[in-house]
Amino acid sequence: MAFSSNPLSLSVPEPAFESWLRDSGYLEILDHRTSSIPNTYSDPSTTTLTNSTITSGLISLLLTLLSLFTFNPFSKLTTEDFSGQTPSWSYGFVGFCDSYSFPSSPAQARLRVHENVKRYARNYATLFILFFACTLYQMPLALIGLLSCLALWDVFKFCSNRWGLDHHPVIQQCLVRIAQCVAAVIVICSNVQMALFCALGFSYTGMILHAAFRKLTSAKQPPRGRSAR
Repeated sequence: MAFSSNPLSLSVPEPAFESWLRDSGYLEILDHRTSSIPNTYSDPSTTTLTNSTITSGLISLLLTLLSLFTFNPFSKLTTEDFSGQTPSWSYGFVGFCDSYSFPSSPAQARLRVHENVKRYARNYATLFILFFACTLYQMPLALIGLLSCLALWDVFKFCSNRWGLDHHPVIQQCLVRIAQCVAAVIVICSNVQMALFCALGFSYTGMILHAAFRKLTSAKQPPRGRSAR
């Protein structure tokens, strides 16, 4: 039986509908829509796995993982994402076992990364500080070099105020350049840049993997275990 088209029906463009879902907080629906895995049933007794099927599946998983490093995860990040309240570390950030799944496509991985980076920006920033502190603990020379640089600039500021170098801008600029050169030598010799690079590498990798595997959830969810009445 054929149905005639209804002239009163509304047709919402796909980008507009996805934008409405994102603005309304229905991120789990948006995450489900980007899934490209077909939900088909096959009888295991009559289906055999071939080498080509396994190879194509592995290639698809590999391409999805590689796609995580082909785009900018901070493209949608704004300063307002750091001004809000930090999400809960247990329920919000870590979640539960069913809060994670492998992204079915590069599009879904990109969507998850962009949205999760915006939501958990403060958590990721805290983790970077923690990684950097742990790296400095493992590299005492870098910690000493960083503290030496901070002490150098404090001494320079104290001497500048005490000697009134603000009235002698030429001398002040010369001393600033000398202090910068000394600080650069201390940073290079104490491998502070290596500690910073290690912290950035570990925190960035952890952020990308967590954001890609963490399922999108609604911005406001009822506590787990309570059903809506």
